[in-house]
Amino acid sequence: MVDCGEGTQRQILKSGIGFKRLNHILLTHGHLDHILGLAGLLSTFMRWEAIDEVNIYGSRHTMERVDDLVNGVVLRRQPAPIPINLFDIKPGLIFSSEKFQITAFNVDHRGSGSLGYRFDEFGRRPFLNQAAEELSIPPGPWRKDLVTGKSITLADGRVIHPDQVLGPEVPGTSLAVVGDVGKPEKLIEHVRDVDGLVMEATYLDEEREMAVTFGHSTATQAASLAKAAGVGQLILTHLSRRYRDEDILAEARSVFPETWVARDFDSYQIKRTE
Repeated sequence: MVDCGEGTQRQILKSGIGFKRLNHILLTHGHLDHILGLAGLLSTFMRWEAIDEVNIYGSRHTMERVDDLVNGVVLRRQPAPIPINLFDIKPGLIFSSEKFQITAFNVDHRGSGSLGYRFDEFGRRPFLNQAAEELSIPPGPWRKDLVTGKSITLADGRVIHPDQVLGPEVPGTSLAVVGDVGKPEKLIEHVRDVDGLVMEATYLDEEREMAVTFGHSTATQAASLAKAAGVGQLILTHLSRRYRDEDILAEARSVFPETWVARDFDSYQIKRTE
């Protein structure tokens, strides 16, 4: 999960997603509207014992505020019934598994030590079933080994190498998530060619001066970043209540048509841009 605003645990319960797998929380920055929900969420975790541990990641500035909130207010400096791990991270690679990696990058927002996050799925070589059938490779562990890049020896003594049954590499899907950002033009290289970009569009461009003053972006700026960076689709969040969603969407789509405005309980599937 990225960021944890007030009422997050209530919305998760209403969504039916559940808590079992929610043990990694990435925070863009330490302003209260992005972290205040940690108090209720962690209280729920500790009361229900629904999760083994919680890992929270953010910049040093963010982690200092989270420590005050979690350890000072929620726990009152008493031991937690489950491990709550706070990780002070810096820009660069912060997580990697067999399937994907996460990198963090700097974001300008009123001196808050803000970070954005990019999720990159590793490319894969598809298994060519027809080639496997022509080579009379039986189903089972032999095919699994070939998919993972291992050569196999069949019962008749033939040695089959992965290149004989794997196609050209298919790039993985990528997603970037940015919180509040005052200078979106600085993010072009960090979000270049991502299939999906989630970021704020607090203001309409007619109030760009106000956006600059408070370190936020306009719908036009967000759309311009998506267009310049070759993004697949843009999902806008953090809209000011002074506007209708339709007005923000119309302004952004005039620059970048593949734009949507996110609402609570919306679900988006990020697909690789061809």
